[in-house]
Order: sequence, then C-alpha cells, then structure tokens
Amino acid sequence: MKFRHTLAAGAAALCLSLSAQAAEFIGVLTGGTSGVYYPLGVALSQIYGKALPNAKTSVQATKASAENLNLLQAGRGEIAFTLGDALNEAWKGNEEAGFKMPLKKLRGVAAIYPNYIQIVAAADSGIKSLADLKGKRVAVGAPKSGTELNARDIFRGAGMSYKDFAKVEYLPFGESVELMKNRQLDATLISAGLGVAAVRDLATAVPIVIVPIPADVVAKIGEAAYQAGAIPADTYKGQSAEVTTVAVQNFLVTHEGVPADTVYTMTKSMFDNLDQMTAAHAAAKAIDRAKAAAGMPLPLHPGAEKYYREAGVLK
Repeated sequence: MKFRHTLAAGAAALCLSLSAQAAEFIGVLTGGTSGVYYPLGVALSQIYGKALPNAKTSVQATKASAENLNLLQAGRGEIAFTLGDALNEAWKGNEEAGFKMPLKKLRGVAAIYPNYIQIVAAADSGIKSLADLKGKRVAVGAPKSGTELNARDIFRGAGMSYKDFAKVEYLPFGESVELMKNRQLDATLISAGLGVAAVRDLATAVPIVIVPIPADVVAKIGEAAYQAGAIPADTYKGQSAEVTTVAVQNFLVTHEGVPADTVYTMTKSMFDNLDQMTAAHAAAKAIDRAKAAAGMPLPLHPGAEKYYREAGVLK
C-alpha cells in the first residue's frame, strides 16, 4: 500500500514537473524578417523574458498568418501574430485559405495595430491605378499568407483576378523587393504596418508609386475585417501625397494549452511595456489597451480576459 502511495505521489510530481516545463517555453511566431511582425516579436520575447524569468523565450521567422495559426493549433508555439481575415478563416476552417479544419484550439490575446495594404509599383512602370496593373508582373505575398489572402480579396473587390496579370509571383516582402530593384517585377502588394522596412528599402533604391485603393473597392469586398484607411504623405521617400488604401486589424493569438497565469502575465507585460514595442517598430504606436479586446473573431484566452477585466477594459 505504501509502495502504491509512493508511486502515485511520484506520478503526481512528474505531472507537475511536466506542466511546469511546458509553461517554460514561449515561442513567438512572427513573419518574414523584413516585415513588422518580426521586430515586434523580438521586442515581445524580451518583455516576456523579464516578466517570466523562468521561461525560455524564442522568436521564429515564418510565412506569417496562416502558417502561424496552423503551428499554434499543433502546439508548436505559444503566441503568434496574425491578420484578422486569416484568423477569421482559421476559426471557420476555410481550406482555400490554408486551413484544412476549423482551428478550435486558438484563443485571442489582443487586437494590436492595423496592417495597411500597400501596393507599390516602380515609377517607370506606368502604373498609377489598380486597372493599370493588368498585363503587369505582380508579387502577391507568400502562398496563402495573410498578405496573399488580402491580395485575393482586394483584386476581387476591384473586379480583377490573378489571371489579369502577365506574371504572378508568390513571394515574401524581402524577395519581391529585390526583384523590383532588379526590374524583374512591376509591382508588389505588401500588407504591413506603416513604414515597413521592405518598402522603405525599395523607395530608397528606386523611384516608387503607391497605388491607391479607392473606398468603393473596400465596400465591394464586403468583409468586416477590411476598413478604409490612408497612408500619410511622406511615409516613404518620394511619396508626397496621402494615398487611400485598406486597413486590416492584426491580432496576437495563443492556444488553449497555454496556462492562464502565463497568458495573463504575457498580456499585462506587453501593455506595461508599450514603449519598448514602439521602439522596435512605429506601427506599435497604434496598440491601444482600450480597444484590445474588440473585434475578436474567436474567444479570448481566460488569462487575457482576466487582465482586461482587472484593467476595466471588460465589464
């Protein structure tokens, strides 16, 4: 009997030890290194490292939204950046968007900042409008990435499809920019925070045009994730006037297997250190605690919910 009791105690201790170990790894899933997710992910991992001294934090560069959400569902990461439209498709389980089944283990942490759809053309390509893209060589983002899902929706709203282009390249930001510098592409669609490194880099290398996306195109897409937006004048070199475009909300997401205390600390520590996030990238200036629990297409994680209740964001 005593032996059995010792075994039971040992098994319980082992379970506790395993659960403690599981909570000690915080993998932050981001995007390509030339985007906005990656520098913000690095800042988050540093914030988490101080707030959770027993945790081992890591940052993973990925193909962004769709890959991040599938990795989270599989338990291969603890927190991820994603676009709102991709998150909505993942929760529903849209195979066309890269989700073979509804990803029901996902849980919301925070609405963060909006992405702006930035269609960037070489100034010498003659492209000044969406219609001018017809017959041109266009990059639309990595396959089934959040950017590429945005591209499909934007062109659909404009009454266009990939068949209208002379060539379609499925590439992350950094690679599409290199092809544009080498005159192998006419335009690239980039979905990112304002001032994204890839577009800044391109604008300093060659003259560019930011192609406007009119408000009527946004209306024709007909999805709540998309809102009319504007890229302020002088966001990039040579861009002297404001450009109308589309904004899409970004979110931080976790999964149900991450302990509530851990997610609570992760959520609180980010809002306590927004200056560190803004120092990593100016897009983080738009992160607003008062709006962080709004517009979630999936349930909040209990740890995040506890923080928002304490902070008075949720009643």
